[in-house]
Amino acid sequence: MKCPYCGNEDSKVIDSRPADDRKRRRRICLRCGKRFTTYEIVEQPMRIVVKRDGTLEPFDRNKLLGGIYHAIKKRPVTVSQVDAIADKVEDAYSSGWSNQMSSDRIGALVLEELRHLDHIAYIRFASVYQDFKDMAGFIAAITALDDSSEKK
Repeated sequence: MKCPYCGNEDSKVIDSRPADDRKRRRRICLRCGKRFTTYEIVEQPMRIVVKRDGTLEPFDRNKLLGGIYHAIKKRPVTVSQVDAIADKVEDAYSSGWSNQMSSDRIGALVLEELRHLDHIAYIRFASVYQDFKDMAGFIAAITALDDSSEKK
């Protein structure tokens, strides 16, 4: 690590502790003896969403949260439950070998979580994700949801 005072490349870590999502390190320059602080963070690879039309776009957690919040509007679902859904989607990126995931896979993950949380939110999200064209789409989704509830 380069000393900000003299530019020397040699320094020694004298203290290290966690700070938020990073590591705070106190260092001492081995040439001038001055102390300075550095912060270390883990670099995440860019996560890419492969859209239905084949285009690529960066994964945006806020966009995902916006879609989920739209589906749970006026429903008894907490903010922590919504964050847990977004965390599961992000975990799915990390558990795979690729930094790309299809929008269909993301939608399926969200639907699976909403199915267990709130049936109305599930139908709302499914209506956008599955792009229902008519009442038959809604009826099929409700029937499938009802069938899965009866099996439990």
